[in-house]
Amino acid sequence: MRDCANDKIRILLIDDHALFREGVARFLNAEPDMQMVGHCGSVEEGLAVLDRTTVDVVLLDFDLGQQKGTRFLLEARERGFTGKTLIVTAELTDAEAAELLRLGVAGIFLKHSSPAMLTKAIHKVMEDEPWLDQHYLRVLLDYNRSEDARPIEPRLTERERKVLRALLEGLANKEIAARLHVSESSVKATLQQLFSKASVRTRSQLVRVALEQYKDYL
Repeated sequence: MRDCANDKIRILLIDDHALFREGVARFLNAEPDMQMVGHCGSVEEGLAVLDRTTVDVVLLDFDLGQQKGTRFLLEARERGFTGKTLIVTAELTDAEAAELLRLGVAGIFLKHSSPAMLTKAIHKVMEDEPWLDQHYLRVLLDYNRSEDARPIEPRLTERERKVLRALLEGLANKEIAARLHVSESSVKATLQQLFSKASVRTRSQLVRVALEQYKDYL
């Protein structure tokens, strides 16, 4: 939950490279609507920050030396963390990326991207918009996770396919409406239809299901 007395986005960074942490902390603290409430190099330190302060977004490296970011995701969930987690990493395999999405991360951001893109990604996930780097979008569209696939009806209308493609590109409702030359309310109605077909309630969940189940229909 956001702190009503502080409408800044409260951010925790977990990365095992101190120089990277310091640079990101300085940059984000300079943003008028962001506040770095902690940065650390291990799962245990990150969980300790969650225990003592409110966090809206966790920027989590996947490879933490002797640890993996998936451990933080699982333990944070057990402790009741309901904020967003954005993976900020140098690289991932396709299987690792798919697993992270299955675990409910809000997105994947590559470290070679610009600082300005990082602030955009944070704003996107705070608006419940998924952020998926285009490199991993292409990889995941070709990756088939069939062992625990969600049973859904794959038949999509042409409008639903177009909206879903735009959603996978990270476009907001207004941008999708402009691309398709329809009203924003029409886009919202189509998204509700997709939510119903996929048996999900959020855009992030829809992206995850689409990557697992709808890739042959896009």
